[in-house]
Amino acid sequence: MTMSNETVLRKAEIAVGDMTDHGGILLPAQAKQFMHMLAKESVLLSRVTMVPMKAPKQQYTKIKMADRVLRAGREAVALHPDDYAKPSFAEIELDAKLFKAETHITYETLEDNIEGGTFQQTIMQMMAEAIARDQEDLIINGDTKSADPFLKTMDGLLVQSRRHVIDAQGKAINKDLLSNLLKILPAEQKRNKNKMCFLTGINAEQDYRSTLAERATAVGDKFLEGGTPIMAFGLPIMSVPLFPENLGAHQDQTHVLLCDPKNVFVGIWRQIRVKTAEDISKGTVKVVTTMRFDVVLSEPEATAQGVNVSALAASH
Repeated sequence: MTMSNETVLRKAEIAVGDMTDHGGILLPAQAKQFMHMLAKESVLLSRVTMVPMKAPKQQYTKIKMADRVLRAGREAVALHPDDYAKPSFAEIELDAKLFKAETHITYETLEDNIEGGTFQQTIMQMMAEAIARDQEDLIINGDTKSADPFLKTMDGLLVQSRRHVIDAQGKAINKDLLSNLLKILPAEQKRNKNKMCFLTGINAEQDYRSTLAERATAVGDKFLEGGTPIMAFGLPIMSVPLFPENLGAHQDQTHVLLCDPKNVFVGIWRQIRVKTAEDISKGTVKVVTTMRFDVVLSEPEATAQGVNVSALAASH
């Protein structure tokens, strides 16, 4: 039996109330689940370091042993205090900015999911799908000098990783560019090279895949026929959907970023709010999510960026 719109809305309100606490704030377990869902929906977020923030501003201390720790030793003789290894501490400050997202769910969808007892999951999933896309866009393309009100909220990865830059001069991805990105990094930043990867746009990755597929071998065939991961100098080349591919005078260029994704810290304040309201004219329920997040690249020196990279296969 089909439920009336009033009944559907009432049950939706009850379901939302069950998953939120005072002021519409997600319960801690729900907030944690939502963060996992965000990561699952995003190519990039699934690989970065997610930090649940206890406050809108939070400092995160990163400790590493960057210098030599071994000393020449003598049996039964302790090291002199001057020879003690001294760890280095890096303070990473996350300053979460305020964002809102609005999702519309039809009465039919509500009815189907309420009857199945999955309405809470439906709301979480729809929010995660909508928010993860825009969050990834800002994390990559954010620029406080942008004319776009959304993107100017914060500096994203492409702005924060400008310590080591190579100009591809309009050429497509090739082995020389990838090799030079590795070479330009300081030697001490390549100790964890096996954790790094090349990030770029979908077209640019496809373009490079095409060049590999042109080899008249079985290896070439696998790059054309399947989704075999592309490797260069032992590192994967990954396409990220929201990497820009409309840069340059002809809007056909992109970037290539060499980094360890775990050096990207995305902080999300745990107080995520969810509110609902009925939109009678559209026959939907609006779900408005309010959240705060920030992104910080913990080691800019450990990144290299190729700019003015062609994103057109026709460039070959």
